[in-house]
Amino acid sequence: MSTRPGITIIGSGFAGIGMAIKLKEAGYHDFVILEKAPDLGGTWRDNTYPGCACDVPSHMYSFSFELNPGWSRMFSPQSEIWDYMRGCVAKYGLAPHFRFGKEVTALEYDDAAHEWRVATGDGEAFTTNAVVSGIGALHVPSLPQIPGRERFRGPAFHSAEWDHSVDLAGKRVAVIGTGASAVQFVPRLAEQAARLTVFQRTPPWIQPKPDFELSSRARRVLSLPGAARALRNSIYWVLEARALGFTIDPRLMKLQEVVARRHLERQVADPELRAKLTPDYTIGCKRILLSNDYYPALTRDGVELVTDAVTEIRENSIVDATGRETEVDAIVYGTGFKVTDALNEQRIIGRNGLKIQEAWQNGIEAYYGITTAGFPNLFFLLGPNTGLGHNSVVFMIESQVRYVIDCLRLLSKSRARALDVRPEAQRAYNDRLQERLNALIWSEGGCRSWYLDEHGVNRTTWPGFTFEYWARTRKVQPGAYELIH
Repeated sequence: MSTRPGITIIGSGFAGIGMAIKLKEAGYHDFVILEKAPDLGGTWRDNTYPGCACDVPSHMYSFSFELNPGWSRMFSPQSEIWDYMRGCVAKYGLAPHFRFGKEVTALEYDDAAHEWRVATGDGEAFTTNAVVSGIGALHVPSLPQIPGRERFRGPAFHSAEWDHSVDLAGKRVAVIGTGASAVQFVPRLAEQAARLTVFQRTPPWIQPKPDFELSSRARRVLSLPGAARALRNSIYWVLEARALGFTIDPRLMKLQEVVARRHLERQVADPELRAKLTPDYTIGCKRILLSNDYYPALTRDGVELVTDAVTEIRENSIVDATGRETEVDAIVYGTGFKVTDALNEQRIIGRNGLKIQEAWQNGIEAYYGITTAGFPNLFFLLGPNTGLGHNSVVFMIESQVRYVIDCLRLLSKSRARALDVRPEAQRAYNDRLQERLNALIWSEGGCRSWYLDEHGVNRTTWPGFTFEYWARTRKVQPGAYELIH
C-alpha cells in the first residue's frame, strides 16, 4: 500500500471510521487509517471489563447515517457496539485502507513541500497532504501515583486493560476509583469476590439508568421506515434538554440533583453509607453516571466502601490515611484516563519547527476543537473543548467530519496546498469559549474533575447545546484561514 496517501487518519474508533466513510462518500479514496492495535474499535476494543456498556442510548450513540434498529438494549454492551463498528467498516468497504500495528510516533510538517511526514513505531514513514487525528480522549489509562504501587505482588491492572486470565472469584479484591467504568464493573466483582473493598476519593452523582431489553417485536417495529429515525430524534431532544443546566445556569441542575438524591435514598437504607455516597459539589461538575446496580452492590455483605485516601500500597495490602491496612489479593484501578495531558508526550512539529507543546504551553486549544494555528492541514476530531456532559459525542464527531471535508473542498477550490487557521481567529474563538465556560458548572460547581487542566481551566467540554456546535461548524469561514499555495 502507498506510503504517500493523500490523507492519513490516525485511530479507528468512531472518529476514524466516521471520517473514512465520509471521505469515500465525498470522492476522496486516497487515504489510510493507521491503527496502533491489531484490530479496530478504539475505546470499544480496549474496554472489555465485566459490565462494560454505553451510558448514552445506543440509538443516539451511533452514526446518524447508519441507524441500527437491531440494538438488543437501550444501552448496548461493549461487544455489540464493537460489532456495529465492524459492520460499518464492512458495509462501506474500509478494510483496504487499514494499516494495523502502526503506532504514530511523530508528525512533522515540511514547510517547503507543504506535506506532513508521519513516523510509526515500526520504523515506517508516510508522506501525506493532510492528517486527521481521531485518537479520542479516553484511551491513555491514568494510574494513580501511590507510593509502593509497583511493590504489590498480586495481579493489578487498570480497567481499560482488564486481565481476563486472572480469576477474581473467591478473592479479596480492591477497587481504587469510582468513576464511569467502576460503577459498571463493581457490581460484577461484588457477585464473585470473597471480599470487595472500594476506595473512593470523591463520590459521583448517580442517576437511574433507563435501560431495558428491546424485544424482537420492538426491533421489528424499529425496522419500519422512519421508526429508528423518529426514536433517535426523540432521544436527541430529551438528552439536549439536560444541557439547560450545563449551558445556561448551574441552578437549573437542581432537578437533576433531586433525581440523583432520590435514587440514592431508595437504594441505600444505611444512613452512614448514604452520607459517604453523597457528593458535596453541584451535580454535573463531574460526569453524571447512570447505574441501577452500583449502590445495591455496595450494600452487599462482604463489600466495604472506604473513603479515606489510599496512602501506600504494600506487597499484599493497601494502607489508608487512618493507618488501617487492608489485605488484598488483587487490585483493579478504575482511575480513568489522561485527558487534558494526553498530548503531552506527542511529537508533533508544525510550521517553522513549532512543537505542539510550545503552541499549547498555556493550555490545549483549537479553533472549534478542530484546527490549531501553526499546524496546517492537521485536523483533530474530538479535540479540545468538544466533549459533552449531556449528549452523544458521535453527534459531535459527525459535525467535525463534515467540517474537515469542507476544509478539503476549500483547498480543492482555491488550489491551495494547505490551510492554517489564523492565530487571531483561534484566539477570539477561545476567549469567547472560556468566558462562557468560566460561568458554568464545570468551573463553578465546587469540584476537581478531568474536565479541567492543571490550571483549573476547562479544556474538555463544549459549553453549549450540540445543535449550536452543529450550526457553527456547518460551513468553513475562509477568512479564518490562511491559504498556503
